[in-house]
Amino acid sequence: MRRTRSTTRNSTTHSSLLARLAAALLGLVLLGALWPAAAHAQAEPPGTQATGLHISNGRLLEGNGNDFVMRGVNHAHTWYPNETQSLSDIKALGANAVRVVLADGHRWTANTATDVANVVTQCKANRLICVLEVHDTTGYGEDSAAGTLDQAADYWIGLKNVLAGQENYIIINIGNEPWGNTSPEGWTDPTVAAIKKLRNAGFEHTIMVDAPNWGQDWQQVMRTNAQTVYNADTTGNLIFSIHMYSVFDTAAEITDYLNAFVNAKLPILIGEFGGPADQWGDPDEDTMMATAEQLDLGYLAWSWSGNTDPILDLAIDFDPNQLSSWGQRIFNGTNGIAQTAKEATVYGGGSGDAQAPTTPGTPSASAVTATSAALTWTASTDNVGVAGYDVVRVGAGTETKVAASTTNSVTVTGLSAETAYTFAVYARDAAGNRSTRSATVNVTTGKAPVLNCAVGYRIVGEWPGGFQGEITVRNTGTTAINGWTLGFSFANGQTVSNMWGGTPTQSGANVTVTPASYTSSIAAAGSVTVGFIGAKGTTNAAPTAFTLNGSTCATS
Repeated sequence: MRRTRSTTRNSTTHSSLLARLAAALLGLVLLGALWPAAAHAQAEPPGTQATGLHISNGRLLEGNGNDFVMRGVNHAHTWYPNETQSLSDIKALGANAVRVVLADGHRWTANTATDVANVVTQCKANRLICVLEVHDTTGYGEDSAAGTLDQAADYWIGLKNVLAGQENYIIINIGNEPWGNTSPEGWTDPTVAAIKKLRNAGFEHTIMVDAPNWGQDWQQVMRTNAQTVYNADTTGNLIFSIHMYSVFDTAAEITDYLNAFVNAKLPILIGEFGGPADQWGDPDEDTMMATAEQLDLGYLAWSWSGNTDPILDLAIDFDPNQLSSWGQRIFNGTNGIAQTAKEATVYGGGSGDAQAPTTPGTPSASAVTATSAALTWTASTDNVGVAGYDVVRVGAGTETKVAASTTNSVTVTGLSAETAYTFAVYARDAAGNRSTRSATVNVTTGKAPVLNCAVGYRIVGEWPGGFQGEITVRNTGTTAINGWTLGFSFANGQTVSNMWGGTPTQSGANVTVTPASYTSSIAAAGSVTVGFIGAKGTTNAAPTAFTLNGSTCATS
């Protein structure tokens, strides 16, 4: 069962619409409020720096004093312990850090010392800074299954022999989202106590603490008490982590929150964030990433793969060659990982390797379908080693990265039928040097097949002026449908305001829907479901006709 955000995602974006409304109302009150007077005081300089990663003047630094800005993702290791190849794949796509989900045994089976040691070894082998977190604390105070920060601290102390000496490479995130929405003011004292417990046990690592309100701090408890919590760490090597989902759906909310910490010289990063819209709202990931880049703050996107709600999967089925639209945004988009990540200098990042790999061979295309094409090219060489390849679409004087691979082949997906494309390849090494571009290959995709399909439409619930709808698309044919566009029309002026499982485009009465990454394939005799929130008048008749990739579907 995929469970990486089975409860935390829903609760992260509030357990109910009422809670969401409360957040919005409180936000109106707090948005223009000044940072509390206690937090305006400049953070005290660190007393005793950690032997490796540490905090100075509100910044995360490496042991040599170089600034380190995390650019990476979360990986659900505790539920997928055999997917250690994922760390290599995440690195190959350009990340410099990874946040690894662990369990202390309270809710999920504890990761053993041997297992954690192997995770650290794999992070180091793949030249990643590793944030280790205990997930069992998620939603404490609201979720009865959650463990405490004190229990998490005991787990870390039990791993001290494994973690000691790794201060250059790891950060200890005491507990994930360690308080829900119920009485979040209770977060402060247990957080301070857990920090002191680890310091008294002799830990010198940089410590990370998550916010209450399922990590989103919409009641401002962490923000208000940040100085108090920071002062509790006698080393000064403490960084705050805010999780940004649909609570953070406006630019003002995002910039206000992050700037408040920066102005107070209190270290912070975005330890989790999502971008895809869902029934709770639409996070403003563009502002999150742009502001993190502007302020030189770290970010770690949720999450690599294996989510209960696969809309948050960056890679489909742990395959780095099948990035979802969310994955493409994080790795290859504006202010994304490929553009902004810099390898930690402890691994040699910025160490003087200025020699780029040789130019890859001209790619050749095979297995071309209506929506995909397989590309292969002669491998590059490098004085140190080729880390990976970036495949770009070339056209009208521009380039768009469409795929990445650690080998000299990749399948480009998500193409349109009967369309001409031009592709080329770059090679890159671990120091960030990139080769000159390969020669190009031209590919024309095939015709879209005539589809056999049936569509079911139902109204889940209605209220004055609005309703929730559900659309089930069935493949009644004998071959899988990979990539689709659904078309239908409303008869009574209804409009779609929010959708999950697909992306709507509406022009008057006419609606088209393209799939999310996790609904793009429909197996033979299989189906996918799309849900949405809509606006309506007095009458709310169901659409009577549907098309899929231009083919007329039966209604069911």
